[in-house]
Amino acid sequence: MNNDYLDPINSLHMPELADTTFAMDFLLRAKEGVRNIAVALTESASPDVRAALRKQLMQGIAMHQEISDLMIEKKWFHPYELTEQYQLDQLSANNTIKIGKMNLFPVETNRKGMFDRTPDEH
Repeated sequence: MNNDYLDPINSLHMPELADTTFAMDFLLRAKEGVRNIAVALTESASPDVRAALRKQLMQGIAMHQEISDLMIEKKWFHPYELTEQYQLDQLSANNTIKIGKMNLFPVETNRKGMFDRTPDEH
């Protein structure tokens, strides 16, 4: 990854990186939802509310499992292989640092001549 964020070479593998990032965020949000519903369940007194929360809790657990299974299948998550997961986490951290160091607002943004064709006319 070079320092020019407008250089098309930096978009290589970006869809895959985005997919893994979105999936991990979704997994964390599902886990957070399960935790919050479990707490709400222990705080509720109404049988109807408890029944509704219990149903939502089971759905949240099922969704968390489905997301985990997808991520494991795609090799985006290694819950049983800590060395492999550590390597993925290190790669993610290093990419985050590189992106953070990029000059996202360069003085010169003209990329005329970098692409193989002219932009579509409107």
